[in-house]
Amino acid sequence: MVLEGNPEVGTPRTSDLQHPGNKGSCILSSSEDAQPGEEPIKYGELIVLGYNGCLASGDKGRRRSRLALSRRPHANGVKPDVMHHISTPLVSKIGRSTENMIDFVVTDTSPGGGAAEGPSAQSTISRYACRILCDRRPPYTARIYAAGFDASSNIFLGERAAKWRTPDGLMDGLTTNGVLVMHPAGGFSEDSAPGVWREISVCGNVYTLRDSRSAQQRGKLVENESNVLQDGSLIDLCGATLLWRTPAGLLRAPTLKQLEAQRQEANAARPQCPVGLSTLAFPSPARGRTAPDKQQPWVYVRCGHVHGYHGWGCRRERGPQERECPLCRLVGPYVPLWLGQEAGLCLDPGPPSHAFAPCGHVCSEKTARYWAQTPLPHGTHAFHAACPFCGAWLTGEHGCVRLIFQGPLD
Repeated sequence: MVLEGNPEVGTPRTSDLQHPGNKGSCILSSSEDAQPGEEPIKYGELIVLGYNGCLASGDKGRRRSRLALSRRPHANGVKPDVMHHISTPLVSKIGRSTENMIDFVVTDTSPGGGAAEGPSAQSTISRYACRILCDRRPPYTARIYAAGFDASSNIFLGERAAKWRTPDGLMDGLTTNGVLVMHPAGGFSEDSAPGVWREISVCGNVYTLRDSRSAQQRGKLVENESNVLQDGSLIDLCGATLLWRTPAGLLRAPTLKQLEAQRQEANAARPQCPVGLSTLAFPSPARGRTAPDKQQPWVYVRCGHVHGYHGWGCRRERGPQERECPLCRLVGPYVPLWLGQEAGLCLDPGPPSHAFAPCGHVCSEKTARYWAQTPLPHGTHAFHAACPFCGAWLTGEHGCVRLIFQGPLD
């Protein structure tokens, strides 16, 4: 089945996500030409969870961990128009990240952080997973839709994808593994709380979740909810999760300069290992996440006591990372601390006081507690809270811990 778009029919700016092999990609388009001399207008930013500010191989071209959506000079929006049934859909060349309309390529993110690699890493992201349409006039409302138009202005849905005819005669459907959206309650701020996950259709209608991601039967239509993205809306493509930030929301987020100032302030306090009495310091982000150096702070994630690295207290009968804290005797994972560097994932510019368990990424208390109570889709029907900086599933009663530093003895 093909939903064919008429390129003469204008719509607001469009963004499509596509999957070639084990990657997905995104197209941005619009419906009205910009006037000469107009200032660039930024609609918002998409941030891929799990990369902490940069892909492991570096942000290059259309493959990056963060993408700003801005109004393009010339409109190129399309709308669903004519429906065709075809018997051999695979003969059409679709789903290629080299096509010119693709603006954003995403890769499946593994739960431990980073991209899923290797020939056995089978992607679950649909070829054209979704598109985002942004009004070119204030208030620049952004709307999300499942599936995307290819270079021929066609939408292709797989044989196993749910599809149906709407009461007004149009065709609607869902991608094979679905496009899920969650809008936070209270916006993306210090008072935020997780919302309810919903599924978005090709026409932008909102449905309750299917029994499993690829089930043939769609959920129930939710008539009092819309596909309009809000600051902090999460978009799950069954393999990668993206965060939508509005320009106004990003103004409330900390800047990279603020994060660096917090790192320097924490180091200036000269925290010490309470046993070895060595001075601890968070490494510069320029080092990247390499092997921890000798001043790297480490934490017992069950109690939050911060130490320098040492080799005592091992409880190998409970696992290679299990250690006994010499201060409180609690046994649990003992991991290095790493500052979260993707500022757009932070709810507030608060000090780095909490760490996610068990990965050790550090951020403010409100940021840590929000993500620790936010379930992210995983697999066909499971949900897990995860560290937004590396994608590791959170463990323990709260998913995060307050850090307990010891100051200098002098």
